Amino acid sequence: MAIANNFGRGPDRVPGTKSMKSKSDLEKSSAENRDRSSQSGFTLIEVVIAMVVFLVAVLGVFLTVSYAINYNAGNSARTKTLAILQREVERLRSAKFLPCTTANITTGRIDAPLLGGSTTRTIAASADTDNYSFIITTAVDNDPTSAAVDDEAAINSCNTAFKEIRVTAQLASPSPGWQTAIPATVVMRRVRAN
Repeated sequence: MAIANNFGRGPDRVPGTKSMKSKSDLEKSSAENRDRSSQSGFTLIEVVIAMVVFLVAVLGVFLTVSYAINYNAGNSARTKTLAILQREVERLRSAKFLPCTTANITTGRIDAPLLGGSTTRTIAASADTDNYSFIITTAVDNDPTSAAVDDEAAINSCNTAFKEIRVTAQLASPSPGWQTAIPATVVMRRVRAN
């Protein structure tokens, strides 16, 4: 295998070897690369559009997260409301409702929470209530067969064998949304003991 020198122009192509590019080929190649590099990448408008799309996606994620936090806070408040309601119902179930006469009604035969009528009280915010305030409304009906709530003036507790008790618990200051529309209510009946 002989390689000819060709007087400084470089070696001729020899079978089985790669040819070297001439100076003009290299200049053309670098000019093409320069043109290609000036055309590659993103334009300013493409970057701005991409940023807007990304911003919309991020805002959607933040709105979803804030909605989930608000919804879970509502569930927490409802759970606490149901716990307060259960405590009130247990208090009323443990109250005495024994046979009596009008003369001895005040001697402990019927506990005060079971006397007919409606009462409303507020449970203040505390660590026990997770810093929520609640409004508890209790309606004790001495005659559940009538439409109105009959209090002690209408029908004396000693003259009835059973009572209907409606207890409603709701947040004192609910946040906007579904919490305002759904107070927790329990209706129960108590039969006079023997």
